[in-house]
Amino acid sequence: MKITDIDCHVLLVPDVRTDATSSAQDDIVVFVHTDEGITGVGESDVNPWIARACIEAPSTHSMGLSLREMLIGENPLDTELLWQKLYVGSCMNGRRGAVINAIGAIDMALWDIRGKAAGQPTWQLLGGTPREAIQPYASLQPNGNNFEEYRDSLVEWVLRARTIGFRAAKLEITLFGPYNHTGMNENDDKVTEVLAACRNAVGPDFTLMVDVQYAWDSADRALATVRDWEEFEVYFLETPLWVDDLEGYARMHDESGIRIAAGEWQTTRHEFEDLMDRGKVDVAQPDVGRVGGLTEAMKVCDMAAERDRQIIPHCWKTGISISASAHLAAVTPHCPYFEYLPAELTDSKLRQELVQDDLQLIDGKLAIPQKPGLGIEVNMDALKRFKQD
Repeated sequence: MKITDIDCHVLLVPDVRTDATSSAQDDIVVFVHTDEGITGVGESDVNPWIARACIEAPSTHSMGLSLREMLIGENPLDTELLWQKLYVGSCMNGRRGAVINAIGAIDMALWDIRGKAAGQPTWQLLGGTPREAIQPYASLQPNGNNFEEYRDSLVEWVLRARTIGFRAAKLEITLFGPYNHTGMNENDDKVTEVLAACRNAVGPDFTLMVDVQYAWDSADRALATVRDWEEFEVYFLETPLWVDDLEGYARMHDESGIRIAAGEWQTTRHEFEDLMDRGKVDVAQPDVGRVGGLTEAMKVCDMAAERDRQIIPHCWKTGISISASAHLAAVTPHCPYFEYLPAELTDSKLRQELVQDDLQLIDGKLAIPQKPGLGIEVNMDALKRFKQD
């Protein structure tokens, strides 16, 4: 089997808002075609025009190769060999960042091909002992033009999540910092106010996580707030500090009394090594597309197991990434939860319409995928509606 072509599609929702901090509004979808008629699909959470350039830009010299040109004619089943070829061949321009994100979309598609060629779901090819089901948490990002609307919106979302069967949810509480929702700049104690409102709404028998999206500029400032959170029983606190403040993350681990989670932006196992060893994070969160695909994500899972850390994959795109994350979680025993953006709990038309998948919430859990490959089908009519030239 040989790779014959790679198609990249830049997608945007029609009412995209550049002042909103949600990448559920855009997508890069990659199709890898073969000479045996098997096509794989992948995506990544990155600016889609940048990712397309990484894949399609013409080569200029032996260390300035495009990802597409490196793949044509290769065997798509050689996922490890191809990952290394893409990583080394693009290293002058890449090694981290958007190039690795683009490799992640391609690698996801290659694993889809491997599963389809074998007639097996991809998780069967990843190795390990599969579980019968995976435990999702609803990933909730509220709306609102002021603090009160934002707080009340998040309370409404978490109650809806419980109503449709979730037993856990992550609260995006981003009232200041680089991800501040529509320009809000509230006081630190407002984060606690939102958390308290959500905990009061759902009661004690519901797991809550909190994501503040790099909001605090120092460990001292973060600790001043979260040291008082014991009563709220927060399962983990995600990205409390800037991504490069590894000493600060280590302090949060040592002093906060809460599991610290991070990793959504990290690319390759090398960045996760720093995050786990220097930053001491308790929960590593590889995003399958961003980290470099399933090939690299599995290495991060192995590293976490060696260090007795948890894996909870980050996922904030369509059913393509959700399915890839589900396959990863299926064979990762130290993965207690799985981030899941259900179509019923999002305003994103891309999430609602682009992909049909078979993941169904039953008794608070998701059965692992059983169809060959990633087990999803792209709605080509929806893809055409969202596609940008």
